[in-house]
Amino acid sequence: MAHGEETRRSLRSAYVHQGFSLEAASEKLGVSFGTAARWKRSAKADGDDWDKARAADRMSGEGKEAVIQAVIEDYLLLHQATIEDIKHDKESSPIKRAEALSRLADAFHKTMHAMGEVSPELSHLAIANEILRHLSKFVIEKYPEHGPAFVRILEPFGAEVARIYG
Repeated sequence: MAHGEETRRSLRSAYVHQGFSLEAASEKLGVSFGTAARWKRSAKADGDDWDKARAADRMSGEGKEAVIQAVIEDYLLLHQATIEDIKHDKESSPIKRAEALSRLADAFHKTMHAMGEVSPELSHLAIANEILRHLSKFVIEKYPEHGPAFVRILEPFGAEVARIYG
């Protein structure tokens, strides 16, 4: 099914200005996700980066804190999905899962640190994250056999840390 330029503009608007995910915007407008992704890539190649436009729209409409919150929310969704993958990965050894967890903790730390530099209110959360990163490294080095249990504990504890310091 061919879509017109109006549909493409509506999809961009839903993604950039209304904050829909690309998946949700494509579903809303009856466009396949593959087509939506292709339009987004094509626009970027032509100099219209939808992600930059989205960030600028958020910044102008809601301010810096809203953009920071959106970045953190997006990261946390990916973080949670990765934790789920690690928990359900039965093919990797406990040490491989613990290493993945350590990398994830490091990425979390770097993300929170960067956001904390932009927003001082996040500095407490960044410090808490750094402690979690050191704890993850400690568990991997000293108690690798406890990696799977650590992952099960870290997930709800991470939510608790975010509630306390976020």
